[in-house]
Amino acid sequence: MSTQRVAVWRNGATSVVGPDEPVVTAFDLGLGRGDGVFESVLVAGGTTPHLDAHLDRLRRSAGIMGLTHPGDDAVRAVVTAVTADWPAGTEGACRVFLTRGLGDGTPPTLLALLAPVPAETLRQRAAGIAVVALSLGVPADFRATAPWLLGGAKTLSYAVNMAAQRHAHAVGADDVVFASLEGRLLEGPTSTVVWAAGGRLHTPPVETGILPGTTQARLFARAEADGWPTAVSSGTVDDLHRADAVWLLSGIRGATPVTRLDGVDRGDGGLTGRVQELLAR
Repeated sequence: MSTQRVAVWRNGATSVVGPDEPVVTAFDLGLGRGDGVFESVLVAGGTTPHLDAHLDRLRRSAGIMGLTHPGDDAVRAVVTAVTADWPAGTEGACRVFLTRGLGDGTPPTLLALLAPVPAETLRQRAAGIAVVALSLGVPADFRATAPWLLGGAKTLSYAVNMAAQRHAHAVGADDVVFASLEGRLLEGPTSTVVWAAGGRLHTPPVETGILPGTTQARLFARAEADGWPTAVSSGTVDDLHRADAVWLLSGIRGATPVTRLDGVDRGDGGLTGRVQELLAR
């Protein structure tokens, strides 16, 4: 069975197609304009244990963009179809795409893609990553008052995010932490920033227009239940340098420790094991 799968929703019905079969017209606005939203859902043990949180965020992103949403049942159907009989011993990355289709009142495009989690992602989860801090070029509070910038939506318009990661690779790093124009922490191109300091776990406020992290929310809920206090904090890059530990969190990569920040090696205070254990419960 192929390790790459595609399921598509059309006219209320879901079908699985070959990975090389066409599933969308070239005139789809998701392709031509990035006019759509998506979610990346981890497949572990042959199941999608955190799907509900991604369904909620996909619906929220669609609302921010004014996209027609076909309903959670339709999204569940494409995810179920594409993950059926997936090997329990292989972690998978299931990407769900929802676009505006052809626009002008036409049905939306909904499809799910599934492939194994890349070996490099698994390596980074275990070994850590080097990160550089880059400015996103906007004030921290601006996106909250500028809905046309789509703050908090997980859109298909990822060109800037990918350019930032290419820049990181060009300077010998693996990933990026974005900061606002005045130096406040925001997020990574595909991740949420979390750091440990003063006996607490910290993460930046979503009021800055960052994407609400599903993995971060799960970690904080489990940390609080385990007696580890958490806080939403307006931090800076200097706060990350002073922190006991720093992680980038995402649904597929999990909690990845930052082992070097702006060329400076740093440790994790022995805390990564606890964080990853909380997420694995």
